[in-house]
This record gives sequence, C-alpha cells and structure tokens, in this order.
Amino acid sequence: MVVLVVFLLALLPHKLWTSHAVKCRVCGPRYPQHMYHQSGDLIIGGIATHGSFFDSSIAFTEEPPPALLEDFFAVPKNYQHILALEFAVNQINEDPLILPNITLGFNIYDSYFKAKQTYYSTMLLLSTLERFVPNYKCDIQNKLTAVIGGLDSKISVAMANILDIYKIPQLVYGSAPVMNDKAPGLSFFQMTPKETLQYSGILSLLLHFGWIWIGVIVMDTDNGERFLQIAVSLFSQNGICFAFIEVLPFSISFTEFDDKLEHGSKIHAKAMNSKANVIVFYGESNAMMYLRWFPYLSKEEHETNISRGKVWILTAQMELTSLAFQKNWDTDIIFGALSFTIHTTDLPAFKPFVESISPSRTKGNSFIRDFWQQAFGCVFPNSVLERGDGYICTGDEKLQNLPGTFFEVSMTGHSYNIYNAVYAVAHALHAMALSREKHSAIGDGRVLKLQNLQMWQLHQFLRSVSFNNSAGNRISFDHNLELLAEFDVINWIVSSNQTFHRVKIGTVDPDRPSDRVLTINEDAITWHKWFNQAQPLSVCTESCHPGFRKKGRESEASCCYDCIPCPEGEISNQEDMNDCIKCADEKYPNKNQDLCIPKSVTYLSYGELLGLGLTCFALAFSFTTALVLGIFIKHHDTPIVKANNQNLTYTLLISLLLCFLCALLFIGKPQKIMCLLRQTAFSIIFSVAVSCVLAKTTTVVLAFLATKPGSRMRKWVGKRLANSIVLFCSIIQTGICAVWLATSPPFPEVDMHSVSKEVVLECNEGSVAMFYSVLSYMGFLAIASFTVAFFARKLPDSFNEAKFITFSMLVFCSVWLSFVPAYMSSKGKYMVAVEIFAILASSAGLLGCIFFPKCYIILLRPELNNKEHLMKRKGRMI
Repeated sequence: MVVLVVFLLALLPHKLWTSHAVKCRVCGPRYPQHMYHQSGDLIIGGIATHGSFFDSSIAFTEEPPPALLEDFFAVPKNYQHILALEFAVNQINEDPLILPNITLGFNIYDSYFKAKQTYYSTMLLLSTLERFVPNYKCDIQNKLTAVIGGLDSKISVAMANILDIYKIPQLVYGSAPVMNDKAPGLSFFQMTPKETLQYSGILSLLLHFGWIWIGVIVMDTDNGERFLQIAVSLFSQNGICFAFIEVLPFSISFTEFDDKLEHGSKIHAKAMNSKANVIVFYGESNAMMYLRWFPYLSKEEHETNISRGKVWILTAQMELTSLAFQKNWDTDIIFGALSFTIHTTDLPAFKPFVESISPSRTKGNSFIRDFWQQAFGCVFPNSVLERGDGYICTGDEKLQNLPGTFFEVSMTGHSYNIYNAVYAVAHALHAMALSREKHSAIGDGRVLKLQNLQMWQLHQFLRSVSFNNSAGNRISFDHNLELLAEFDVINWIVSSNQTFHRVKIGTVDPDRPSDRVLTINEDAITWHKWFNQAQPLSVCTESCHPGFRKKGRESEASCCYDCIPCPEGEISNQEDMNDCIKCADEKYPNKNQDLCIPKSVTYLSYGELLGLGLTCFALAFSFTTALVLGIFIKHHDTPIVKANNQNLTYTLLISLLLCFLCALLFIGKPQKIMCLLRQTAFSIIFSVAVSCVLAKTTTVVLAFLATKPGSRMRKWVGKRLANSIVLFCSIIQTGICAVWLATSPPFPEVDMHSVSKEVVLECNEGSVAMFYSVLSYMGFLAIASFTVAFFARKLPDSFNEAKFITFSMLVFCSVWLSFVPAYMSSKGKYMVAVEIFAILASSAGLLGCIFFPKCYIILLRPELNNKEHLMKRKGRMI
C-alpha cells in the first residue's frame, strides 16, 4: 500500500505536496525500456529478469538521469524465459480444445533484478497499456488474468505485495519466497516443488556417498538464511559436519564490486584449501555468475595453474548463466558438479521455435535487440550504442551456435516452469468458462463473460487444476499451492570448448518415504578430473577400519576423531563404529577383532594327548597298585606282611587302586552320572585311604607304647581300633557328600566365558562350599596322620613304618596345598587336568612311600623278611 501511495503522489500537482525550498523537480516514473506485448482477448502478465543497469550514485539533490542502454547488461540465458511464455501462449491459441474462440495475449516487463523496478513493472501490468495510471483501466480489452514471475525470491515478494491487493493470481517460476513477518498472508502458486524436498534430497545424496565433512556457501538472501536455519540443522542431526559455512554477499550493484570480489576471493581460498571435497552452494539464479568468478580470484592458483577439484552440489534455483564478458570463461570449476534441477521433459517443438527467432521477424519486443547484441557481440546499424570496433548484427545469426554455458536452445528448468504456468492459467480459465456456461442459458458470448469476471475468482480454479502437459507430465498443486513434482539430479559436464551437457543421474521423488526419496545411478556420474574418476571422499578423518572404533577429539566436530583398537574380547565389523561390540557367548573375536568366530567345543577327552597321557598314568598306577596288592597277598604269611596289619594294608591298597581308577571319571564328555559320582567317589575313597594311613600310624604308636612294661595301651592294640578309625572317618566324609548331593549336587554345564576361544563342557560343582568342605576334611585327616607320624618318626627301626608314613603325608599335603592355587588359576579342561594330577600324585606318593620299601624287602631282600630281623634295632640288638 505504501508503494501505491507513492505512485499516486507522483500524479498529484507539484505544488500540493512539495516544499518551495526543494530545488529538484519530481515527475512521474519513466516508461520502461524493455517490454514485450502481444494482444489477445485475455492477457497473461509476465515479470522477466532479463538484465539490469549499472548502478549510479544518487545524491537526492537533483533528478537522476534516465538509464542509458550503454549501461545495460543482459543475462542472455534468461531471455529464454520470455520465449517460453510466448511459445506456450502460441500453442494454446492454436489448440482448439483449450479456450476455443478466445485468444491469449501477454504483456512482459523486466524487473531488472531490483525490487523498485519490480513494483513499477507490476503496476504497469495493472494499468492501461502504454499509460501508467494506477487503479484505472479505460478499456475491457487486454484484461489481465494472471501474472507469471519472478525468478528470484525478492522479485516474487515484491510482485506479491502488489498483486495480493488486487487478488490477481501469481505463479512463481523461480525460487520460493520466504514468507516472514514483513509479508504475511501472501498467496501465490509455486511452480517448483516444495523446498524441503530439495533439502531431503541433498541430505540423502551426502549420506549415499558418505560425504560427512562438507563446506557450505550460501547467498546473503532470505532463502539463504532459511537454508542455514533448516537444512544445516537437518544435516547436523544426521551426522554431517561442516568444515566451513560462508555467506556470499548478494548484490548486482557494481559500485562495491571490488569489495565483493575481495570477499569472494577469501571464500574461494578457504574452499580450495579445505579438506572438504564437497561444497554445497545455495544461491539464487545469478549465483552461478559469482561461482564462475572463483577461479580468477585466487592469486596462488593463478600462478601455479593448478585447479584443485571439488564436488559442487548446486540447488535448483541455479542455472549455468553468464554475463557477456563471461561468455568464453573457463568453466572447469563446475565440471562434474551435481545439481538439483526442476524436473523437465523435452518439448520437441520448442527448439525449432527458438532457432527461428530473429529480431527482424519479431514485433513489439524491445528485449530482443539488447539480447541479440550482447549474445553475439555485435551492434545494429541504427543502435544508439556507439561501438566502433563492434560487428554489425545481421539478424541472421544462429542461436544454436552460442555456447551452451551462454545460451541454450533446449528448454531449461525455469522455462519449463513458465511453460507449465501458462498452461495452468489456460486450463483454469477454460474450467472457469465451462463453469459459467453451465449456469447460463446461452452458450455463446464466452469471451465477454470471461472478460467481465473478477480475476480473484480464478484462484479456486487454479487450486484444483490438474492436467497432463504436452510432454505427458502431470501438473497439479498441493494444499500449500506448491507444484506436485520431483527434482532431477544432474551431473554437469563442461568441456574446454564450452560444450555443455546435463546428464541425469537420479531423481528426488516426494512420493517415496523420507529416507528413500533419492534414487541415483552412480555409474552415470563423471567426476572432476582431479579425482581420476574415483568416487571422491569428503571426510575430516579417514574411516576407522573394522577392529577399531572412533574416539572423539575435544573441541572439534564429531566427524573429526581418532581410531583406537577395540578392547580385548570385543569387535567392530564395520567402518567408523562409535563403540565396539561383544561377540555372542558361543563366539570369540578373531585376531583382527573384526569378526566373531564360533568357539570350538572342548573337554578333557581320551582322544587328545593330555587326556590320553593322564589315562595311561592312571592305568599304570592302578596296575602297579594291583601288583603290590598281589605281592602282599602272595606273601601274606611272611613276617613283614603280618607285622603291618594285613586287613588294614589290603584296605589301603584297594582304596589306592580305586583312587587311581576314579581319576578316569574326570576324563571324557561330562554326563550327569559322571558329574554326580566323580567328586563324591574320589572324596570318599580318598578319605578311606587317608583314614587307613591314620589308623596305621595310630597302631604303630600304640604298639610301641604297649611294649613298655606295665602299659595300659595293650588293650587298645588290635584290629578293632584300626577298623573303627577307618569306619568312623569314612562315615563322616560320606555324610558330607550325602548333604552335598541332597542340597546342591554337581551337574553338567557349558562354560562359555572362562576360555575366550572355547566352549568348555564341564561339571559344575554345584556348591563350591561343599566341594572345599570335602577337600578340607581330607586335609584334616592328612594333617592328623602327618602329625601322629611325625611324633612317631624316632621309634626304633623295627617300627620305621612311621617314617615312611610321615614322608608320604608330607608329599600328600604338599600336592594338595599346591592344588588349590593351581586349580583356581586354571580354566576349562586344565582345571580337570590339575585335579587328576593331584589325585594321581598324592595317591602315588602314598603308594610309593609306604609300600615300595616293603616290596623291596619282600622281592629283593627276602633274607630280611624274618622275625629275627624285625626284633632288632638298627645298629644294635633289641
């Protein structure tokens, strides 16, 4: 509304609103220098962004001079937008199925990249043709129905501020404007897909290639600020880190051009020196002109002539555009770039239409002469431009001969949006006409009816428009008035001779789930030559290989880290794992700690060397014990056998034989019966053996004491005492074992943790306390036997068995005292082997120390096996 007031004030008499002290004369705005008009029953307005004028300083002390065409610079590729609108209108007028008996026309003005000029051009569309009279039209011809524009967000917002007042539909073919507090409630139809879809596509692309260390450059616009607020936050949440984020000043003004270039030089240096090989560049339509400056800004790169490759990810707003002086500039910087573009389909008729354009065959178009002169670097003979060294334009120059980076004859994305916008308006008008006809008794006069309609009524028909364009693509809007369409992902290939190719490598489909919006063909991508056609990496730190995990660095981004080996017992089977993982119980890590290997099942078996060796020893000792028993039985009537209490000796030998044999219960695959028997059988049998030793020692002591005159010990000497000792001591151990089996008996168990690489089949002792109780009881018996034998060691030589028992108990106690720490420190089957060794060693100690001296006398010194010898003392007579 403020703009409207300004324009109305311009029409008032000079004396009514200006002070006498003001020297300058204020007049109405000048008529635009660029416009294109084609008459018709209904008019579609267009705000193009074809070029701009060099800015001149304004002192506000005098009226600025009119802009000179010498100061005008065009963006040649943007002229195609004007051609696209003309092409679409012509096609509709030739189509009898759309708006029959109605002709469309158009009226196009230039925004000159400036909001001020955009306001003025938009007001011109609302005024009588060739007269600037706001809020007034003196004819019903050339009725404005809708306006298509603009290219950049600030142009679109400026248009919307005016058009929203008059409720004229606006179809934006460029970047989506940011609606903030300054422009609330503005509604327009967006001919590009929703912006958030592009953000998701960029994120999916980064994650697809593993590019987690990137640079970001945005233009200093509202859209750039929105990108930083939404997209950068979205990227961070998904593990993307930023080597740098730079804001590039956005201005078409050349008054501060040197400062802008200096700032751009610093940004370019930072980008080229960064470890990030991927840079996301978010900008408006003319951002490419800034990007193409970059190779010429770095002094170091210019001197060394080295071009470091980067993968530029460009947004859909950016076209490969050039100014006239950039026509032959090198474009190596964007070679291999990946660009999100508006989905387009080739229109075969458009290319011949563009190639047929000539200034001599175009009327009412004041754009084409300036475009033609700057595109071909020539001047028309009657041109106001004074270029003595310029070529003369013939009008027969071929647009298809222009470099693809400068102008294209194939339809670009923005032109495709304009084409669809024109058709959307036509279909909405057609639907409006049909709706009016249904409510009218007379079917003719359709033109008059449409001309008499208020254009705010067109909004509801545009909202519901849905049709297939001539390329077969569906055109419709969602509830936010955004086009329901997809983005294409394009790989840009630019050769040294300015040949330009777009290679479609993927799509971003809004109908797919958010985590799978992107489909891409990696094989179709051509990377920058710097990468030697290998997929570029863009990471702060080389990936941690399997077997290692990431460790973050203080005060640095999460993408920058160190790689440390996994702890023992854990693995990492993927790259860049944050934490190592433990293998399942039945598996263990391999040497590189990147794979879990199934553990081997193991137990002390007869088939392995250790088990076989212990079995042989057990059988050998058993055979030896049986042999000793046989010797004693055979020589049972000899004095040395009789003197040693035959029954007690036989009981001891049989228990030792069973001790050797019970060691076999510990070998083989653990079964329930084996687990129940082996510890209890061993403890009871061993208790019998040690009880026999205790009984023998006690008998020896009592026998010596009984030989003293008047001793009362004679009544205790005899078989009853020895048998009682053996029976009593064995019953106590049997009772302990019974309680053990009744409360917490041993059972088979699979041990997956004791040995890292093996699953051990073993017998769980059930109650550890009961296990150590039976061992403690055997130790008590052994200590008692050792103590008694120790005090009887100096008895006369005829009773020297006490010395042998003392030594045997010393061996026994030493073995079992060593057993406890050895057993506790062993794992798996070696625990069983340690116990078997203790059983065999202690049993062999008893056998050897007690019985081998007697066998020596019986077998090798029979002359000593007589009663006289037994009655003697060593070295003297008894």
